Amino acid sequence: MSTIPLTKRGAEKLKEELHRLKTVERPAVINAIAEARAQGDLSENAEYDAAKDKQGFIEGRILEIEGKLAAAQIIDPSGLDAGGRVVFGATVDLEEEDSGEAVTYQIVGDDEADLKQGLISISSPIARALISKEAGDVAEVRAPGGLKRYEIVEVRYD
Repeated sequence: MSTIPLTKRGAEKLKEELHRLKTVERPAVINAIAEARAQGDLSENAEYDAAKDKQGFIEGRILEIEGKLAAAQIIDPSGLDAGGRVVFGATVDLEEEDSGEAVTYQIVGDDEADLKQGLISISSPIARALISKEAGDVAEVRAPGGLKRYEIVEVRYD
């Protein structure tokens, strides 16, 4: 199995979700199944069916998270020394050449990506265009709206 890159923060979020699923969600759905079973005839019991479906989802998500954490290569961006190059975990300040719009992104794993928070996936077109570049370089990104050019203003590892 190949390793999955995760930032330290991303791994912590997955561990928190796993803990919540095991200690809160799983016991709650077990109780819901027991209550539905107590109502009698299971063949026409919608509550029982819904609780069993939810249990299947929770157990599947637990297995998925455990698999991801087992295969994770956890990277702490603050411990990186990439010599000013853009690497996984780096935070990059960019300026779009045409509009002059300034944006900041951190390059993270696929599971952590959240564009609203400035977290972009390592497999996204913009992250692939930025990898190995340094401050002052220009990255060209083929976006659905056409070719965009971004100047790298600063690269941080925080």
